[in-house]
This record gives sequence, structure tokens and C-alpha cells, in this order.
Amino acid sequence: MTRLKWLLPLLALFILACGTPKEEVCVLETSMGTMTFKFYNEDAPNTSTHFKQLVTEGYYNGLDFYRVVKGHVIQCGDSSVAVDAEFNHNPHIEGTVGLARGDDPNSGQAAFFICLAPRPHLDGRYTVFGQLIDGIDVLRAIGNTEVNEKYFGEAKIAFHEPKVPVIIVEARIEQRKLK
Repeated sequence: MTRLKWLLPLLALFILACGTPKEEVCVLETSMGTMTFKFYNEDAPNTSTHFKQLVTEGYYNGLDFYRVVKGHVIQCGDSSVAVDAEFNHNPHIEGTVGLARGDDPNSGQAAFFICLAPRPHLDGRYTVFGQLIDGIDVLRAIGNTEVNEKYFGEAKIAFHEPKVPVIIVEARIEQRKLK
């Protein structure tokens, strides 16, 4: 009976560990360190699939975070095939990964941003398709890098550019067990 007392909890832990399914995550190895984010596949299925395809094709490798606005976002990517908006309930908080777009809600393509702080004014206006699960220190370091201030358009939208480029050395999709 004494053996069963320690064996049953151990067996339960083993079953739980084996039963946790692996999920796809995106690993962004940058010139300033590594960040990893999980996908919101159920809330933004088309955007998540589109982003994963671009990562698998090596699209982001060698690109830089061309926009760094302290207290707001870092942004990378350019144009590709447009994806329809998938606005959802996920808030724009520190580490949120969203699809950048133009004035048209369905103009999101390959450019994405990661929030440096809560940005509630973006909620329901941009597709949130992921959340940082590792590398928040790297995100903060990128957000604090020195920039050349640039503003575009009549609305004076900040597109501050890092003085020293922050490069995505490699973006890849991995399978991980998430909590």
C-alpha cells in the first residue's frame, strides 16, 4: 500500500505530461535576441496560416524591424498577398502580435507588429494573431533602441527607424508543449 501512495501521483503526472499536445509557435531569432510567440489559430485562422506559410518560405529571414515606436510597437515585413481582417476579442497588450494594415481593414499582408505596451485603441481594429510567450526582455530592448524619428502623412504617423538595424536572422515554426 505504501508503494501505491507515491506511485499513483507519479503516474498521474506522467499521464498529464504525455497528454499535453504540442502546438506550433513562431521563433524569431533577431540580432538582439530571441522572441517566441504562440498563435491564436482559432481566433485568426487565415492570418495565422498565412503568417506560418511566409515563415516556412523564409520570407522574414534577413528583414529588419523598420519601425520602432517606444511605448507603442515594433514592426517588420512588407507587402504580399492580402488577408481579410479577422478582428477578435484578444486585447493589444505588451507582447501582442498583430497584422499591420493600411486604411482598408482587409489590406493586411505580411507586415506585422508586436506591442510594447497596452494599446487599447487598436482593439477591434487590427487582427491579433499571436502573443509573445518568451523573450519579453528582447522585445523591451528593441523598443528602447535609439531611433531616427520619422513621421508620415497628414496624421503624422510615427515610423521611427532604428539607428542600428534590428534584423530577424531567422524566423521558424516549432512544435512546443504550452501550459
